[in-house]
Amino acid sequence: MTIRRSSSPLSLFEAILPIVAMLVLFLAGAALLGVSPELLIAVLLGAATVAGVVAARHGITWDDVQRSTGEKLASVLPALLILLSIGMLIATWVLGGTIPYLVYWGIELVSPRYLILTAFIATAMMSLFTGTSWGSAGTIGVALMGTAAALNAPLAATAGAVVSGAYLGDKLSPLSDSTNICAIAAGTPLYTHIRHMLYTALPSTVAALVVYALAARLTPLSSTGPPDGARELLVDLGAVFRLNPIVLVPPAIVIWSIVRKVPPALAIALSSLAAALVGILVQGFTVQDAIGSAVAGFRLDMVGSTGADPGTLGGAFVTLVERGGLYSMANTLVVVISAFLLAGAMDASGALDLLVSRMLRAVRSTFGLISATMLSGGTMIALTSHGGVTALVIGGLFQGAYEERGLAPQNLSRSLEDSVTITEPLMPWTVSAVFMATTLGVPTLEYAPWAVFCYGGTLFSLLIARFFRRTGFGIKLIGPGAAPIP
Repeated sequence: MTIRRSSSPLSLFEAILPIVAMLVLFLAGAALLGVSPELLIAVLLGAATVAGVVAARHGITWDDVQRSTGEKLASVLPALLILLSIGMLIATWVLGGTIPYLVYWGIELVSPRYLILTAFIATAMMSLFTGTSWGSAGTIGVALMGTAAALNAPLAATAGAVVSGAYLGDKLSPLSDSTNICAIAAGTPLYTHIRHMLYTALPSTVAALVVYALAARLTPLSSTGPPDGARELLVDLGAVFRLNPIVLVPPAIVIWSIVRKVPPALAIALSSLAAALVGILVQGFTVQDAIGSAVAGFRLDMVGSTGADPGTLGGAFVTLVERGGLYSMANTLVVVISAFLLAGAMDASGALDLLVSRMLRAVRSTFGLISATMLSGGTMIALTSHGGVTALVIGGLFQGAYEERGLAPQNLSRSLEDSVTITEPLMPWTVSAVFMATTLGVPTLEYAPWAVFCYGGTLFSLLIARFFRRTGFGIKLIGPGAAPIP
């Protein structure tokens, strides 16, 4: 059915009111109650109520809002399937011994001092190779967080480094959906788009490496080896799991499948099945344990199937293994529905279109155009949590403006990446941020200051645009004789 749009024009105040309400409710709630998934849901529902009241004043019905919300949920179904499949993956990788194996060797080989730097580099390599930020954080990122906990390394900094590395690949890998969609949205050839992103990605990467290297230099060490808690964890892991290289088959399946362009949700499901089989055939767990892990998460009492006594295992072991499962993503799904109720009401009322058109109308310079693009992208991703739709909508709205002002389309595609792809995990109410916080076990506001690559791209993109008239650096013009707006 067709969604009825508002027939009477909104004022700018009405269009922006739900966003203001969301920010006020979030800041007040965080100050009084602390940040939590429950607060995020309450804030989103409160802002959605405000948006619904505004829409109702302009003749939009509840059925219209529901249909708009349903369309948006349908558009992100692939992402939701990935979300659920990663919950299943984490639990089965514990059952199969993959995560214990990676944590074991992480403790043995990685110094606590250099763990933050290692987390960034390892996750970036995984993400560049596979093109998936969620998959990288949900696999090698989880193992790195387990290693950090065992080594008493700073968890917030490690999580921030994991997020930075994960989104480096999501931005630059030719296998990444977001990279391809942003190129399509701006009408830019894929590899032209990737090359142009290096102007902001390289300095962001250098900045991240410098920050994490300095953090390594400043990390105090009480001893040269792993702390006693880590040594106890090594003993517990060896007592429960057979730490054989065969447990690396599930991650190899993920990498092979994604490189072969198997849809990510199916690739992750295949890896989960392989991990469950390894858990049954190699680790000694039962079929019931495998099914229970995939659905409800791995539980400590399951280790009895391997002959180990759960009562002898330490707290670090319990923290590492009791995780994952389809049910672990339930809170995230509720956040998604709440966010899309807000986006559905604002879309049906015409508030989103009004906000973007007002931003475009105010453009007076190259810096202004790129700033307006990034502000529009950041605003829309904050409200929709859908990078693909955001990139396509904002790209379509701004393509003509870039052409009129003599700017090549790769400037637009890079601006989309630097405002849509890499900023979403920094906003606590978005799907990606909730996923990262849930998967890594660190609240968004705690890891965000350490996600240097994510906010570095936005900063460098704006700096290049601001000083382009003086430097002539980092902005591509259309044709040799083209002259951009001042």
